Amino acid sequence: MQEIQISTHKRQELVNITEQTRDLVRKNSWQEGTLLLFCTHTTAGLTINEAADPSVARDLLVNLSRLIPEKGDYRHLEGNSDAHIKSSLIGCSEQILVHSGRLLLGTWQGVFFAEFDGPRSRKILAQWTGSRG
Repeated sequence: MQEIQISTHKRQELVNITEQTRDLVRKNSWQEGTLLLFCTHTTAGLTINEAADPSVARDLLVNLSRLIPEKGDYRHLEGNSDAHIKSSLIGCSEQILVHSGRLLLGTWQGVFFAEFDGPRSRKILAQWTGSRG
């Protein structure tokens, strides 16, 4: 099992971790298989979405905040109920196919860590199933 370390700088942000994910595949000489990324935090998540236009990440965060505002009818005492709900909606894992040592992402796709209760230091666990080069 491997880890990707992430430092976030805002309460809510999408951090593009595509290059860190590619580097992990290269460093370990993973060639053919599936990479599972898993977020171990209950107020963050992972998603694959468009990485070419940064306004997509902004639109996602703005509209999640409209749907699930920071302040609302929440009973959780820590004051971060919205972050827990957003994390559940986004999800905590992604599976990415790898072929010939390359992530099989679409032309515009990127892998994003979704922070909903930052800033924090976070980690993503990476589990490989497949062959090495």
